[in-house]
Amino acid sequence: MGSLPPSLDLPSPNAKYQQIDQTTLLNLFKSQQNHLNYFFQNLDLSQTLTFTQTLLRCNGAIFFSGVGKSGFVANKISQTLISLGIRASFLSPLDALHGDIGALSASDILVLFSKSGNTEELLRLVPCAKAKGAYLVSVTSVEGNALTAVCDMNVHLPLERELCPFDLAPVTSTAIQMVFGDTVAIALMGARNLTREEYAANHPAGRIGKSLIFKVKDVMKKQNELPICKEGDLIMDQLVELTSKGCGCLLVIDEEHHLIGTFTDGDLRRTLKASGEAIFKLTVGEMCNRNPRTIGPDSMAVEAMKKMESPPSPVQFLPVIKDDNILIGIVTLHGLVSAGL
Repeated sequence: MGSLPPSLDLPSPNAKYQQIDQTTLLNLFKSQQNHLNYFFQNLDLSQTLTFTQTLLRCNGAIFFSGVGKSGFVANKISQTLISLGIRASFLSPLDALHGDIGALSASDILVLFSKSGNTEELLRLVPCAKAKGAYLVSVTSVEGNALTAVCDMNVHLPLERELCPFDLAPVTSTAIQMVFGDTVAIALMGARNLTREEYAANHPAGRIGKSLIFKVKDVMKKQNELPICKEGDLIMDQLVELTSKGCGCLLVIDEEHHLIGTFTDGDLRRTLKASGEAIFKLTVGEMCNRNPRTIGPDSMAVEAMKKMESPPSPVQFLPVIKDDNILIGIVTLHGLVSAGL
């Protein structure tokens, strides 16, 4: 486990490079863990709480900004808040000075991420943001920096050092920025009492969203897509209907569209094996299952999948019925999977 497949054709290592062994890699992970633990052990929780409460009380939008790697983190945190239904956005410090600052208002908060706190682009942005009346918060890791002196609030993220052997590449500082921002986001999520349904509404294309939004009526086949027949129909006369609708079954109904039962391709094979040539005289009604599992149109689609997979044995479809056992559709396992559930 963890080894490369013998057939994998890897390029020959460059002669000037050293080989990376497991011990070296493990030591790096342990060192990064120690650096992160330093952050957790030294973070000022009262300062963090004040910051979180400030964001919670914001009447406008929460803007995040940063340059380079800190900018990527700031952008990601803004997207996290947006996905939680919180008004947020990323404000590029460069684009802000060329018109984008027009989105900023006096009811907004602008959070500036910078490891050093001396980023020139952010310092140029500060007076312009103040002129718009926004509340400014700096999130930095170096004590006594320039941003701290000009912002309304500062949050210090304790940084022992970067994992980089030169203490230069921002790989630990960005990690703690991300952990800090996303943890605050989840605190805001809890304080706002965001429900699973509200979260799903913000993620309609994701599996979680679909499982909480899609109902059976949204994914079922209906009308001309249904493989229907009457109980007096001969089995052999219904083979085309059985195989052409892609459901693997026949839905047996009466004249008023009440569901009588189901007849599957598996039932066909078993009937043929047991009856031989007598199958040519058998009707669907004689051999159908008159007690099939069914589901209503307003049930959640994910419940349909659970019902299909429940004991005593899994099934591949569920007839959809409404009041008085009237057949209105069919939901199939293939259809649910195709819908992303």
